[in-house]
Amino acid sequence: MKIREYLSKMKGGAKSPPGVGLGEVLWALIGAVIGMCICEYLSARYFEPKELTLVIGPLGASAVLAYGAIRSPFSQPRNLVGGHIVSGLVGVSCHQLFGGTPWMAAALAVSVALAAMMVTKTMHPPGGATALIAVIGGPKVHALGFLYPFVPTGLGALILLAVALLVNNLSRNRRYPQYWF
Repeated sequence: MKIREYLSKMKGGAKSPPGVGLGEVLWALIGAVIGMCICEYLSARYFEPKELTLVIGPLGASAVLAYGAIRSPFSQPRNLVGGHIVSGLVGVSCHQLFGGTPWMAAALAVSVALAAMMVTKTMHPPGGATALIAVIGGPKVHALGFLYPFVPTGLGALILLAVALLVNNLSRNRRYPQYWF
């Protein structure tokens, strides 16, 4: 491949995605508020008093997908829940195996999580952050060990999924999920 041909690929070519109507924005807003409020409330009320959490940053990105991009393959239940759990397992494994070299553990966690999500057909972009947090999340996250992929990660994703199923189907114009498996 010539350099000019290679560089020309970077200019793109497709048009910008279409805008969304106010109704779509409002349904996404409602879903995200409800889903994140439930996670935050349960975390503050039940998990944090026990030195646990139910809220990690990647769940915010998952809320964007589950309520704002409901037709995306990344938003479907298998991907939403499976991507977080697979990535959490990879991240904890990388921390336990390579935690003495944090830069190596972090790079491997994200990279191997990406490959694992591809192989298991659970690609969910926030999963990369889930794997990374298993390594760089600090003593509280590290203390969770192999609980981390399930609580907060899997349980938080399941809560967002439950709310997505309820809210995303209230409108006649929205249907979620597109598929389960």
